[in-house]
Amino acid sequence: VQLVESGGGWVQTGGSLRLSCTASENTSSIHMMGWYRQAPGNQRELVATITSADNNADYANSVEGRFTISPISKDSAKHTVYLQMDSLKPEDTAVYFCYALTRTFRFEGTHGRRDDYEYWGQGTQVTVSS
Repeated sequence: VQLVESGGGWVQTGGSLRLSCTASENTSSIHMMGWYRQAPGNQRELVATITSADNNADYANSVEGRFTISPISKDSAKHTVYLQMDSLKPEDTAVYFCYALTRTFRFEGTHGRRDDYEYWGQGTQVTVSS
């Protein structure tokens, strides 16, 4: 799975940005897509994720009510997800990484096995000035 992000940039406090992430190659096994972020000196943290089959969304407490993740759009061999970020705050400043989780099932003898793999985009900078 290849992930390509776009939409980062600079905005003042209270402004909005929309990030997009497009996945290509082996997209049929994508179970979940979403966004993580990492600020300087901090660990990478969850922002929002959404499942492919049932659009079950999960948000970090710090962004709930301000950020909205779109359902995964499936067009031919590409999957696209958007993150609408409103009421941005300086503490939202970070590099935002697109994330995809693929999930497949197989049998080993009589036992079922689930294989999960994670994929990451290259990251896009979001800067919110006070």
